[in-house]
Amino acid sequence: MNENTLQEGREPLSIREAQQMVDNWIKTTGVRYFSELTNMAILTEEVGEVARLMSRLYGDQSFKGSDRGRELSDELADVLWVLLCIANQTGIDLGLALEKNLQKKNIRDALRHKENDKLK
Repeated sequence: MNENTLQEGREPLSIREAQQMVDNWIKTTGVRYFSELTNMAILTEEVGEVARLMSRLYGDQSFKGSDRGRELSDELADVLWVLLCIANQTGIDLGLALEKNLQKKNIRDALRHKENDKLK
């Protein structure tokens, strides 16, 4: 099975469901959330791991022994996990935030990208 393929018959998680799932895990298995600042540092670290793997998979860097066996999907899930933690801690519904952000981009960028010669 491809790492990007859902288990048969299973619907993908909504953002709200993912936030709730993380919150439940933190409260039952993880004991408590790390502080917001600690989670920001962890998020930075996880994004760095994605960058490192991307540079090896799609860029010009070669793999080191410690990089072998890592999957981009797992590294991206680590980033999402910490992002969901930060959203939960700060009372942000990421689904609503994403919708609002997309509306802002639609207004701001309605013609900007279409008229950009570099993108044609």
